[in-house]
Amino acid sequence: MVNAALDELSPAFTKIYSRIGRPSIAPEKQLRAILLQMFSTVRSERLLMEQLRYNMLFRWFVGLSIDEAVWDVTVFTKNRERFLDGEIAARFFESVLGQARANGLLSDEHFTVDGTLIEAWASHKSFKPIDDQQAPAGGGSNPTVDFKGTKRSNDTHRSTTDPDARLYRKSANTTAQLGYLGHALMENRNGLVVDGRLTLATGTAEREAALAMIEGICGTRRVILGADKGYDTADFVAELRARGVTPHVAQNTTNRRSAIDDRTTRHEGYDISQRKRKRVEEIFGWEKVVGGIRKVKVRGLGHVGALFTFALAAFNLVRMRKLIPVSA
Repeated sequence: MVNAALDELSPAFTKIYSRIGRPSIAPEKQLRAILLQMFSTVRSERLLMEQLRYNMLFRWFVGLSIDEAVWDVTVFTKNRERFLDGEIAARFFESVLGQARANGLLSDEHFTVDGTLIEAWASHKSFKPIDDQQAPAGGGSNPTVDFKGTKRSNDTHRSTTDPDARLYRKSANTTAQLGYLGHALMENRNGLVVDGRLTLATGTAEREAALAMIEGICGTRRVILGADKGYDTADFVAELRARGVTPHVAQNTTNRRSAIDDRTTRHEGYDISQRKRKRVEEIFGWEKVVGGIRKVKVRGLGHVGALFTFALAAFNLVRMRKLIPVSA
């Protein structure tokens, strides 16, 4: 399945690789290595290069012969930037999704949306006032910074390590972290991701991303969208209905009135959607535990977004491996 997707991307590779200069890492091998790192939960590029030296199965998947030299880790990391800067991640995801669609694995009526916090490669010490760019006193590679009791917000502070990262609290019972919000739109038949994107971590980003993703699904047929309590707002529900989407959003009745009434909850399909929507947590759980993007090791909205998209494609490949029958 990976080879089929890479064959479609071959024309795009010629645009990001120069015809002059020293030979570089073949793009097909580079992408296979990136996916392999996610499939096998290899925590760093250095460890991946080490395993490629002696693991014959890794060599076979990447496309290295038994006596071919393994790349230097700095060369591998530098070449990876080509795929994080361009649209390769999105096109690879669409190619994998096309294979799922060709095999009849996707539903065109029932969907679920959700978001998750992706921790940025930046510490709280780097979150400083926008007009204060001075180095902290004390010196050293890890100076002492005391920010307790200081009011900090995204309006007045920025991370000097990753300016795109935002301070965000996923719930009232969790600590605030510097990170991004990853969003996934899942079809309910087999739990495959049909759309995904990464945004800045804001209070309205999940609902805004959900509307943007469902826009590409809406058509002549009415579709159903399941979601958790975080999406239970009057504006969001009204926007969905205006687009011809039936909102199967979990009711949030904690000290408030839910935007979902008995017109929706009385149907049996609402209960089915509430059971099915929990499968979207499997996507984020796999990405963070197996795919290794709980705390990303790249910086910037574009780079983190490309890595998040690769992880979504990797999850779909793992699911499709179990759903598509293997020919003899």
